[in-house]
This record gives sequence, C-alpha cells and structure tokens, in this order.
Amino acid sequence: MSIKGKLNRLKNHIVKEDKTKSEIVESSVLMGEIPFLDKWKEFGAEPFYFDDTYCMVRKVEYPLNDQHGLYSFSKLNDVIDMWNSSSIRHPLSAKGHQPSDLFFFDTETTGLGGGTGNTIFLLGHARVQADKVILTQHFLPNPGAEVALYQSFLSSVDYTTLVTYNGKSFDWPQVKTRHTLIRDALPNLPDFGHFDLYHAARRLWKNKLDSVRLSNVEKEILDIKREGDVPGYLAPILYFDFVENQVPDGIFGVMRHNEIDILSLLTLYIHLSGAVILNEKNKYTSDKYEVARWLEALGETRKAQELYQQVVDVDSEKETKAKLALAFLSKKEKKLEEAMRLFMEVYENGEDQDAIVSSIELAKYYEHHDKDFETAWDYANSGYLRWKESRISDNKTKNAKIESDFEKRIGRICRKLRKS
Repeated sequence: MSIKGKLNRLKNHIVKEDKTKSEIVESSVLMGEIPFLDKWKEFGAEPFYFDDTYCMVRKVEYPLNDQHGLYSFSKLNDVIDMWNSSSIRHPLSAKGHQPSDLFFFDTETTGLGGGTGNTIFLLGHARVQADKVILTQHFLPNPGAEVALYQSFLSSVDYTTLVTYNGKSFDWPQVKTRHTLIRDALPNLPDFGHFDLYHAARRLWKNKLDSVRLSNVEKEILDIKREGDVPGYLAPILYFDFVENQVPDGIFGVMRHNEIDILSLLTLYIHLSGAVILNEKNKYTSDKYEVARWLEALGETRKAQELYQQVVDVDSEKETKAKLALAFLSKKEKKLEEAMRLFMEVYENGEDQDAIVSSIELAKYYEHHDKDFETAWDYANSGYLRWKESRISDNKTKNAKIESDFEKRIGRICRKLRKS
C-alpha cells in the first residue's frame, strides 16, 4: 500500500475509533497501566496525568559547552550580550532579554494543512539556563488527550519570546486553533514576542540555496549532520501507527527528529545574530551583502553603507551590486558627485540589469541636473539598446512598461535637444 493510502487508512481509523477502545484507554490510565511505560521511561519520558487522561513528557539536558553544528550552546550568552550592547534596530534583536527568555519551539502535526482537521501531537521547546540547555517534549498518546497535552505544556512554560522556523505562519496558529477547541478547560495562551528564523533565512539565502527548508539550512550553512534521522514527512504515518498499536519505537524516532529541529533553532539564531552583529567577521561575503540590504530596508543606513563598502573591498562577485546600492544611498543623501561616480562604474562594469539601471540614473542626472541633453540622450539610448538586447525579464507587462518608459525619456530628451 502507498504511503498516502496508509495515511488515509489510519486517519479513518482515528476518526472512527470506537467507544470500546476509548474506554479501554481511559481505564488503563485510571489504573496507571500505560502501554509500554517501561520503554517510555527508558527514553526519558514520564506520564503527566490530568482530567482522567494523560500525555507523555520527556526532558533532555545538554551542557552549555555541547556543540551543535558550528557553535556550542554557550555562544547564545555571547550573542545576547552583543544584542544588549548594540544600537542596531533589528527583528532578531534580543535587546532587553536574557538567554533564558528565549523559548525555542517546534511542533509535529498530523498534516501540513491548517484548520481543525490538523492535530498537533508533539510540542517541543528548549531554553538555555545558567549551566545547561533543557529541552522538553509533550506528546499526545491518543486524540482524546489534548486537554492533558496543553495543560502540561501551559503549566510548564514561562516564556517571553518564541523562536521558531515558520512558526508565525504554521506552528503557533495551529496551537491557537487547537487551544480554541478546548479553551474552557485550560489556561489562556500568553502574549509573547516572536523571532521567526524562516524569514531571516529567506532574506539571506533564498538566492544561494536550492531550498531554505530547515534541513537544508542545517546541511549547507550550519554544518549539522543528521544520522539515522526519521524524515519529517513520515511523522504523521508513524503517529497513526502508534495510535493503532501503542508501540512507541517509531515515535521515539519522530521525537529525536523534533529534538534536532529545536537544537538547530538555537544554532541558527546564534549564526543569524552573528551575521548581523559581527558582520566584519562574517565568513560569507554574500551573506554580508544580503545583511546590508536587510539593514538598509530597516533604515539602518549608516551600518548598511559600512557593509556595502566591505563587500566592494573583498567580494568581486558582489562588488558592482554593492556599488549600485551605495550609489542610491549617496543620491538619497544628495551626494550627487559620489553617486554619479558609482553609477558610472556600474554602468561600465556591471551585469546587464545593474548597468541598465545605472544608465537610467546617469540619463536623469545629465537631463535634469546638468542640462546636458546630448549626454543624457547617449546614456538613455545606450541603456535602451542594451535592454532590447538582453530582455532580462520574461514578463510581457513589465517589458512593455520598461520600453514605454525608455521611449518617453528618449523622446523628451530629443525635444529638449531640438529646443536648445
């Protein structure tokens, strides 16, 4: 049977779970006879009882000097200290926080869709304490135990800021949806800040990596190697198998997968923070260029200019793009001579797209500022011809607009030339 078929069969099994089996599970809980409890305890998990049912809670501790990928966990303390002494305003900034405030969080669910049909069966989180990392996982042993699951989760967490990977769009909305269904029996969900590292990874590496899935970022950026890992897409199938037979071995693999995901969030936050704060020591100059663009978008112009200049000095591949960015910043600051010098360098040495943009800026300058219409026409016309040869975009609407803009500019300059 195909994976999809097996998944559908097991889903139907859960939906149609009969009253007799529910009574057996409840009876087992009341008598303390949890299936394979010895295996669970050997794995580090203990039952959490609530409202005549239970969930399993597992705790794992790591010394701060343990290394996961490129960094030891202790580096988080250094990163938080640097954020607290930094003046940079940034979405990743932990200014005003302590390391223990950050709550590294991930879930495993029965599917990737949203809504009430998708059940969270594993809530995992980690926090850095004074001398160790404590990782906790809350596991749903059957669909009727959600109240116990969320009670164990909400009664044990005390967090200020979530750190997730696509958690704003997926993990936390799912928690809110499931919580809403049973909210009368539970404490309210607390307010919090949120660092979603997925958006940061996309900013820095979407043009560098084939995919910015966490597993790919681990492999290509963080030097994290998974051995014998259960693929994430198998998690729902293994959970449905567990619900059917209560044998936990397959679920242990899912929980180890979730454990690595959470530890990788810690490593990734350290790395991303270092890319922003310790930019002069950044190993990847392409990252430095993307960080500069990010800072510029946030209004951190001075810091962005410093980074762009570093890219110009050390990265021949990104040099002209950094010069183009510096040219626009100089223009914005009314430093027109500096801006035109940089536009000229990009026009002469840059790739088609950047050179065409520079030709337009040079044409604008000579038309409106110097009133040198002949030179303005030269730049506008050469940019137009280069654009026609390269046809950078395949978008017909965009191409039509670019062509129209060039023709209007060249026509206007020609009229000014005739008048002069």
